[in-house]
Amino acid sequence: MASACAALLIAAHTAGAQSKRVFQSARHAYVVDTVATGLSHAWGMAFLPDGDILVTERDGRLRLIRRGQLLQQAIIGVPKVRAVGQGGLLDVAIHPQFATNRLVYLSFSKPGLFLRATTAVVRGRLDGLRLVNVEEIFVAKAWGWRTGHYGSRLAFDRNGFLFISVGERQEMREAQKLSNHQGKIIRLHDDGRVPADNPFVGRNDALPEIYTYGNRNPQGLTFHPETGELWASEHGPMGGDEINVILPGRNYGWPEVTYGINYTGQPISDLTHKEGMEQPRHFFVPSIATSGLAIYYGDAFPNWRGDAFVGGLVGMRVARVSLRDPAAPHERLLEINQRIRDVRVGPDGLLYILIDAPNAPVLRLRPADS
Repeated sequence: MASACAALLIAAHTAGAQSKRVFQSARHAYVVDTVATGLSHAWGMAFLPDGDILVTERDGRLRLIRRGQLLQQAIIGVPKVRAVGQGGLLDVAIHPQFATNRLVYLSFSKPGLFLRATTAVVRGRLDGLRLVNVEEIFVAKAWGWRTGHYGSRLAFDRNGFLFISVGERQEMREAQKLSNHQGKIIRLHDDGRVPADNPFVGRNDALPEIYTYGNRNPQGLTFHPETGELWASEHGPMGGDEINVILPGRNYGWPEVTYGINYTGQPISDLTHKEGMEQPRHFFVPSIATSGLAIYYGDAFPNWRGDAFVGGLVGMRVARVSLRDPAAPHERLLEINQRIRDVRVGPDGLLYILIDAPNAPVLRLRPADS
């Protein structure tokens, strides 16, 4: 059965664009289009140069949207995943030179022995509806039997380095240890090699892939289009979701410092600040269960330029955070009673939204006067 959100938005198409509901925000009025429907627990998306959109479904399928239609056939060649709990096929990204090399990157929960799993990344060449020459380029030292906190966002910087977020796999104390990849952000060359200038290269007590540590479960990762800074959104426990600027070698504090408490209601730490640990640029109390993150840079919404947009799973909203004043309260957008899994800026300068639900739509925000 289609979600109520999808049904509402599809119905609007039959009556013409002028009948669409207009949403009011502090800086723009906007309407919501349905780009495509029929996705099952979509997790990540990537825009191809020809206008197609790749979308991952958590239970292990890579789908293609072409001219507003979700193709029935899934793309073959996807790795086997452990689609249990929060695990499955997770993010998708394309190589910065995709137009010439056709390389697609996928993060996923890799199954192991005795129901264990970890975060892993493969890359393959997209050939029609197939991924060919698929190779594993990263397997996190984050094996465990718990079914959550895989992290798994992917992002390329201007120099072609690949960044990967890895959750602490629900073992909070591991995030402070440099001997594993749990609760870390990873930096690699596009083929999985370790860059010689990574912050912990050459240390016997640290894994060389590590870029930052003390991260709980970052599920949003994006580069600021003007400054080049790497930003991440991170799940807190009960309260204390964070938006951070990611800097090499820094410790982001989990679980030594936090603005949240445990799900039992008991404190995790009595500290929110500690010397040598980074402070978030913005935090959410209560938690909205932050997911995908985008920093707006298009022309369609000029008054949103430079603002961050983060999805909320439990919060069931898109939160707009002013990066000019990140400590200010966030604005609540698109409260549609649906779990928001990902937020991206499309090549057309519009905001695209993934819904985490069975038979769910891809949504698009555009100006009300367009």
